[in-house]
Amino acid sequence: MIEVEVKLRASHDAVRDALTAAGAESRGRLVQVDTYYDAPHRDFAETDEALRLRRERRPGAPGASPEQSGESNTKVTYKGPLLDEASKTREEHETTVRDGDTAGAIFDGLGFEPAAVVEKEREFFDLDGHTVTLDRVDGLGEFVEVEAEAADEADVERVRAGVFEVLQRLGLDPDEQIRTSYLGLLLAAEE
Repeated sequence: MIEVEVKLRASHDAVRDALTAAGAESRGRLVQVDTYYDAPHRDFAETDEALRLRRERRPGAPGASPEQSGESNTKVTYKGPLLDEASKTREEHETTVRDGDTAGAIFDGLGFEPAAVVEKEREFFDLDGHTVTLDRVDGLGEFVEVEAEAADEADVERVRAGVFEVLQRLGLDPDEQIRTSYLGLLLAAEE
């Protein structure tokens, strides 16, 4: 799968209003804790790749403990290098794993080491076949992502044009996009 994504900083209140006006459909909320790994055989920062173990759960009622929250799951994701200069388009492979602790132990056994953790709250919407996500990232603030899938590299330009159109409908400027991952932004903020 090729994921075409554009991310930028934006006020969630203004974007929520625009989503409502555009007839977007709410798809729920998640809390995600992403652990990124360094590889023993190559430098992912240099190759612009990522290996991630994502633990996610549906938030419970306000004030609920993690144990009282809704369903949870864990996914392993590989993200390849960026494929173009106009968006965050990259090959991505993801699968759900039954036991996140065991998956982490497998990575550890193979020499992969945790590099950083990114925690965020996400609210998802569907708008004309595009996923619009309102992200609140610990240590970074509020962001909006619009994404869709391209069938292959020949389809990327058409899909990217659709993503840009959705951003404009929401009152956002695609030229203000941030191509750096949340991980990269957090690491830069720590320097």
